[in-house]
Amino acid sequence: MNKELLEKGYVQVYTGNSKGKSTSALGLAFRAMGRGLKTYIGQFMKGQYYGELKAAEMVGNYITIEQYGKDTFIHVTNPPHEEDVKMAADGLEKAKNAMFSGDYDIIIFDEINTAHYFNLVSTGEMLDVIKEKPDGVEVIFTGRYVPGEVIEKADLVTEMKEVKHYYEQGVQAREGIER
Repeated sequence: MNKELLEKGYVQVYTGNSKGKSTSALGLAFRAMGRGLKTYIGQFMKGQYYGELKAAEMVGNYITIEQYGKDTFIHVTNPPHEEDVKMAADGLEKAKNAMFSGDYDIIIFDEINTAHYFNLVSTGEMLDVIKEKPDGVEVIFTGRYVPGEVIEKADLVTEMKEVKHYYEQGVQAREGIER
């Protein structure tokens, strides 16, 4: 680990209704790797194969990604089931263990905000992560619908705002770009 680079470590939130939240967090992990920092990424509500999974394998032990979801999307017409709740709880425990392990400089809780929106993670659990975060560890929460209490406690909050998206013209997620 490279603790001298992250004396305190901050809490960052990437939220909003546009594309780019997880991608920004992945970009941070890639930049950190260039400085010798190690990143753990816990992906809530994701079980699909994304290009970043293969990329993480290619960079050795600098970026570790674990997924805590099924290969189907959760949304209002496909609400979470008990299995989703358990996967999120187990994932939160794994990500917290990574945060306390001393093995990682950056912990990305990818889509935790959205997991909260679907009642898979509580506001209290998110605030506990912030409160318990060790010095020298940077924490990033991504996803839409971040709770206001988390915004208040975070050190940096970025909201992605959609101006225009080709999805509106019927373009589906493309390999290597959106997945």
